[in-house]
Amino acid sequence: MSAGPLTGITVLDLTQIYNGPYATFLMAMAGAEVIKIEPPGGEQLRRRHGDGGATLPFAMLNSGKRCVVLDLKAGEDRAALLGMAAEADVLVENYRPGVMDRLGLSREVLRGVNPRLICASGSGYGGSGPYRDYPAMDLVVQAMSGVMSITGEAGGPPLKAGPALCDFFAGIHLYGAIVTALFERERGGPARAVEVAMLEAVYPSLTSNLALLAEKGSSFPGRTGNRHGGLSVCPYNVYPAADGHVAIICNHDGHWRAAARYFGHAELIDDPRFLRMADRVANMDLLDGMVASWTAAMPKEEIFQGLAAAGVPCAPVRELAEVVADGHLHERRALLDIEHPQFGPMTVPTSALCFEGIERGLRWPSRPLGADQQLVPRAVGPAATAVPAEGGGSR
Repeated sequence: MSAGPLTGITVLDLTQIYNGPYATFLMAMAGAEVIKIEPPGGEQLRRRHGDGGATLPFAMLNSGKRCVVLDLKAGEDRAALLGMAAEADVLVENYRPGVMDRLGLSREVLRGVNPRLICASGSGYGGSGPYRDYPAMDLVVQAMSGVMSITGEAGGPPLKAGPALCDFFAGIHLYGAIVTALFERERGGPARAVEVAMLEAVYPSLTSNLALLAEKGSSFPGRTGNRHGGLSVCPYNVYPAADGHVAIICNHDGHWRAAARYFGHAELIDDPRFLRMADRVANMDLLDGMVASWTAAMPKEEIFQGLAAAGVPCAPVRELAEVVADGHLHERRALLDIEHPQFGPMTVPTSALCFEGIERGLRWPSRPLGADQQLVPRAVGPAATAVPAEGGGSR
């Protein structure tokens, strides 16, 4: 893998589980030298399924990173971290707010050894405000943010979203904040500290639902199932197929006309009940039922290919195993099949960030605990057991 745009940037990565490690993974894939600093025994994700047993998520999120062990509750190891910070560009952590201060590693202390160090923090609710000290993981932030309240069928119970949205939205925002701060510093500005709260990172994704709330007020319906979150687009749903389900969105009148022609019902194009988007939304139940009756008799791949050729946004509902084996993702090197030196064959993602002239790939697979201990500026051996520092926002 060629050098990336962050080549020459050194990152000290104190993060764990999902949101922080994803931010630093993106930096590593962009060429930064990321040194993952774990407590004795390894970070929580590495240890989820037994001592020393790294799971697929750990391997996915920690490719391209160096791995060392430091017990930050011990003075000698804390001094070693400060020695590393003196030579680094960025330090990233996602502990609960206040943990770094209690460890004697406040921003003031870190800046004292390196005024050019960018201190980056990810947490559930941010470093200030009434929620500051609440423990946060993806599930509870989905609850607190309203994501769960709008997920599920109308009239049914709230559900969590399947993916860890809050963790990864926060990780992406944290990456963006760090790179923006680096850009400012390289232009002669200060080494500005940055923070990202999971609650705030996920809020903009509620846009469609917020629009419906603003319109409906006290009559806001909440969960809309597979329909548009703002109930302002139709057709917009997941419909039955002869061999599964298919998602169809007609985002404007042209999409609807193309879909009606494809399904052999061009006569509905001029039907006043479906003429404009507002008409189709007003007759949503009727139109959804009609579309479902058309799709139910057809294979989902046939529907997909036909509507896609007509320019209508559509996709078959695929099983996760199908996505892992997706030829498009593999051809673009967004997914790679590798032989992991510890865990054998697995499929892992590369970065979703594409840079002209640089082929996507892995710099190296995730490494064993303490594999790069020589990078610590004195001899420190990984201990067998210890209690990790308190975690920040993570699934």
